[in-house]
Amino acid sequence: MPLKRPLCAAVLCLCFAGSGAFAQSSAPTAAPQTPPSAAPATTPAREAAAAPMTGPVRNVVLVHGAFVDGSSWNGVVAKLQQKGYRVSSVQNPLTSLADDAAATRRVLARQEGPTILVGHSWGGVVITEVGANAPNVAGLVYVAAIAPDRNESAMDLMKRAAPMPAGAGIVKDSSGFLWLDRSKYHADFAADVSENVTRVLSAAQVPIAAAAFDETVSQVAWKEKPSWYVLTTKDRAVSPDVERFMAERMGATIVPIASSHLAPVSHAGAIADVIDRAARELSRQQ
Repeated sequence: MPLKRPLCAAVLCLCFAGSGAFAQSSAPTAAPQTPPSAAPATTPAREAAAAPMTGPVRNVVLVHGAFVDGSSWNGVVAKLQQKGYRVSSVQNPLTSLADDAAATRRVLARQEGPTILVGHSWGGVVITEVGANAPNVAGLVYVAAIAPDRNESAMDLMKRAAPMPAGAGIVKDSSGFLWLDRSKYHADFAADVSENVTRVLSAAQVPIAAAAFDETVSQVAWKEKPSWYVLTTKDRAVSPDVERFMAERMGATIVPIASSHLAPVSHAGAIADVIDRAARELSRQQ
């Protein structure tokens, strides 16, 4: 990782994202709600006008973080589909912010109608960049996610707190990519996920380019779009204090959950409920 500044453990923690094809889901925190009514979309996203789209928010685009792929959202996807949403999970290459943003924009361009954009961990940096000036993005949901301001990097934010325990489990290879020590995966950021599951997740991890953490965002979606923030109070990867700082700075609706960093895996039902409530609120504002 050719970092220009000392690579402190806290900085590295942010790359942890929920993960794996075997994502488990917990029971939703609220009773099932009636699916939002589907409204026909007649204008392809690629032909969207500059003005925001109107109508019910029934599309959800999920953006994962490091050491995983889009299957980290499997439990959340299943819950949202049961509620009637059209859900897409981005496959980020994790090679740079620009590459992840491009991958997310490709998926976003396929959405017909208003969409809610969701990011977990490093995925928060991506949706901050991508959601700005995107006419079909009605709102944002951050899940234990990094939310930079303009010209601010993930590293800048992570330095606001003391090193978190999970940072000690990061290893950089000779190509400048970061890997998570399998032996520390469960205890440090997935303590509320079964060890059988975390063994599979750690084996299937996808590395992230270390240089990505020094990249700054050029535009800030949360300054122009309504935002929600799931604050994971038992997080050992990203400091809950830093999460609260980011959430309060953006003026987000804060939803605390007693979860490890891998909330999309350990609390899939609760995360789906937050997204559902955000989409319903946005639909009422249309």
